[in-house]
Amino acid sequence: MKDHTRHHVQRGEYTARINRVIDYIEKNLDGDLDLETLAGVANFSRFHFHRIFKAMVNETLNRFIQRVRVEKAAMQLVSNPRKSITEIALDTGFSSSAAFARAFKEAFEVSASEYRSSGADSKIGKPDSKNSKTVGNSRKDFIEFSFYIDDQTHNPNWRIQMKEKPEMNVEVKEMPELTVAYVRHIGPYKGDNALFGSLFEKLMTWAGPRGLIKPNETQVLSVYHDDPKITDEDKLRTDACITVPGDTLVDGEIGKMTLAGGKFAVARFELDSDAFEGAWDALMGGWMPESGYQPDDRLCYEICHNNPGEHPQGKHVVDICVPVKPL
Repeated sequence: MKDHTRHHVQRGEYTARINRVIDYIEKNLDGDLDLETLAGVANFSRFHFHRIFKAMVNETLNRFIQRVRVEKAAMQLVSNPRKSITEIALDTGFSSSAAFARAFKEAFEVSASEYRSSGADSKIGKPDSKNSKTVGNSRKDFIEFSFYIDDQTHNPNWRIQMKEKPEMNVEVKEMPELTVAYVRHIGPYKGDNALFGSLFEKLMTWAGPRGLIKPNETQVLSVYHDDPKITDEDKLRTDACITVPGDTLVDGEIGKMTLAGGKFAVARFELDSDAFEGAWDALMGGWMPESGYQPDDRLCYEICHNNPGEHPQGKHVVDICVPVKPL
């Protein structure tokens, strides 16, 4: 094996192991994320794991865990208004409400209660920024909001038309559990077609020879682990994914994870590359407060239905899928 090929394989193995740790942390935020357990997940010596994690993620292990916990808590503070701050603190892995209060104030420069009351649709420490807005103000943007029950599926549906934004159709329905293979990116991604193109090219180049791309069966998804209004751009985690059988073997930079099924709000859009953020805002800040639902803690994702290069207007046809539960 040539040196550059061997080095590529070795780096891919390191990437896969660190991705397993990141996935494990996200699924077990309220658990005991001690060094020995996480080093075991990565199959690295605990004596070297810290250094490897820091070098590859550009963040210490403890800082990463603390940041993800406090950012998940921030999302829950706004999206789950009936859940107490203490409950949120314990559910995201803090040992006490006092420990949570200190960590939250350090990260966001305001208390958790102040963050919740502001609507906090802005980044750390800027609740009164010119870019911020409260969820309660979103309703004024609508010019039409209608509700109906689908005759065939009997699922609740909403049709929303917003000023200067595309019509949005939202259906609340049961989605299946999905096993996906993924390539992960950490960093900015907004409007970057070339980035997503390279991620999916890498994934498809791996999947094609293994017979994993099946027309009318394989689904193409993007999974988002962080809220870009909370997490700094250079730390955002997104995965380019395809659905695969549960027993699929992965290697190198290709990871595998399970996306939980259950009740989701599914919104169909046709979007330009720079319109995704507005679509997410319309769903989360416009539809959600009117719906009687709230987001829960399962992962959000987009299902991609077309190649935008083949669309007459170059648009992306996507379903934005947000897990929900009753308010």
